[in-house]
This record gives sequence, C-alpha cells and structure tokens, in this order.
Amino acid sequence: MDSVESPNQLKTKKTVVKIREMTIDDLALVFHMGEKLFLAEHAPNTYRAWDEYEVTDLFYSDTEFCLVAEYEEQTIGFALGTTISKPRSAWKYGYLTWLGVLPEFQRKGVADKLFQRFKSLMLQANVRILVVDTEADNAKALNFFAEQGFGHPQEHIYLSMNLDQERQRMSRKKKPNGSQQRFFKIP
Repeated sequence: MDSVESPNQLKTKKTVVKIREMTIDDLALVFHMGEKLFLAEHAPNTYRAWDEYEVTDLFYSDTEFCLVAEYEEQTIGFALGTTISKPRSAWKYGYLTWLGVLPEFQRKGVADKLFQRFKSLMLQANVRILVVDTEADNAKALNFFAEQGFGHPQEHIYLSMNLDQERQRMSRKKKPNGSQQRFFKIP
C-alpha cells in the first residue's frame, strides 16, 4: 500500500491508498469514471476514443497492465496500458493508454503512485521504451509526465472531415424516389 494525502485532511496527515490490479468487477466503475474525466469539451481527441470497448479490450488483452487506486475501498483512479512488440524488432514498447484520477484526489500523489506501479510492471515485462500521449495544450498532463522523466514531446496534428456535408452533396445527386441515376451505354 502506498501513502497519499486525503483531500479532506491536512497536508501533514497521510492516508493509505492501495494500488492493485484491476478486476472484472472494476470494469463498469472505471468506464464511468473515465466518462467523467475525459470530456469532449476538454479533450476532443481523447474523448473520441474513450468507450466501453477501449476499456474492455485493454482489460482482456493486458489485465496485468490495468491498475486501480483505492482509498477507503472507493476506486479513485486508474491506469490502463499495453505492450507492443513489432515484427522484426528486438524492442518492446509500453504504452500508457489512460491515466485518470477523480478531481478531488488530483494533485495528491495518486497519479504518481499509479504511474510508478505501472512503470514497475513495464520494467518487469522487459519494455525498452515507454510511450504516452496527451493533448498538446494539456499543461497539467505535460508537466506530470515531464516530472516522471518523459521527454521529447512531439505535437500531433489531427484532421477531420464532416461527412454530413458529403452525404448532403450525394443526396442532391439522387432522384426524388431515392434511387441514384445510372446511365449505361448499351452496345
């Protein structure tokens, strides 16, 4: 068990936070916690990937890299990750896919405890490079990961296309009865 400050206690008092491997009973709770943490208005590119399949796929494929943090038997945070081995490469990569802590427990050392346990599991799995990604303007996350020893941040560019406009354009080409005009040349 790891020691961390409780949000309702003075900084001088420590409370025990337990970091453990996630179980099947944690799936729904972790999913719903992520729904509250990864909101579209705060992180549109992250939010797009947070769904029940993301959580269950990580859990079923790499259970040993899925962790939860508990305080007084309440789940207050989680870390979900995986390893990637590429064909014809001796290198094994670790990927911290999701790290989340309830707002009232943020900046209390919980994320640090989750990450340290996750990193320890990656070392045991003989991972050579650990990767994490976040929004380029997420200063809190960038600072947190820099404090953990990550370096060389690379900015990614995401492009989008509004397919509703394409649908509207295509529907204008269709006949009123809904069938598309087709012209065939008959020899």
